[in-house]
Amino acid sequence: MTQPNIAMLHSRVRVEEKLLIQAFAEHNAPVDLIDDRKIVFDLQGNGWGKYDVVLERCVNHSRALYALRILNDWGIPTVNTYEVAAICGNKLETTSALVRENIPVPRSKIAFTPESALQAIEELGYPVVLKPAVGSWGRLLSKINDREAAEAILEHKQVLGTYHHSIFYIQEYVHKPARDIRSFVVGDETVAAIYRYSDHWITNTARGGHAENCPVTPEIDRLSRAAAKAVGGGVVAIDLLETAAGELLVNEVNYTMEFRNSIDTTGVNIPSRVVDYVLAVAKNR
Repeated sequence: MTQPNIAMLHSRVRVEEKLLIQAFAEHNAPVDLIDDRKIVFDLQGNGWGKYDVVLERCVNHSRALYALRILNDWGIPTVNTYEVAAICGNKLETTSALVRENIPVPRSKIAFTPESALQAIEELGYPVVLKPAVGSWGRLLSKINDREAAEAILEHKQVLGTYHHSIFYIQEYVHKPARDIRSFVVGDETVAAIYRYSDHWITNTARGGHAENCPVTPEIDRLSRAAAKAVGGGVVAIDLLETAAGELLVNEVNYTMEFRNSIDTTGVNIPSRVVDYVLAVAKNR
């Protein structure tokens, strides 16, 4: 049987990309590596027509989003799609999609001025979390404990003046048990999950949190698959928060997921499962 033509669009070859390359090799599926720092898209001519599928692994959200827009408009299947990247790359889009499907999320508010943002913060009640609508790895998150801190941070964001700082995404602070949960959904299956523990309120492993295996309970599975479906499906990582009452809330959905700390932790060969999905997408083109 003829092997599909596969490309992996990347910014640099990190641990995850090396693991994916290894998994493609184990599947006897050659993959072309394409550096997003070197490509030029001719919008009037499809130079990627030979590919049956492109796996997107860009670090930069804008590069990923624009590349996926072009490739999908050319009719080239991608993992993930432009629509998934557009929703998951923006916290407002993600929350809106989850709420639309009645998936439980932390209470969230959007405001467009420092004055209305302060009003929203005090309606939620301290502490709250102020997030940039676009961002990753827990960067530029602020836990705001009182009005003086709120006024200072809102002023700083106003002075920064960029587009991303002009929209105020405000979320209730969830008192979680020094951990959160990240689950991994590939297609229609929750393949694994980890607890991310940290003494800090930000539990990202990129910020020093450590991972332990989390059993995929029926509730984690149900919520994870529902969240993945709400944003358009594909290969995504779901961040879940546990409330003091034991309820699970979907916090975020990630479309270019990192998994280096989760393979040995869970015993699941996540890159191999991703490659299985990519090959299935190519087959069904």
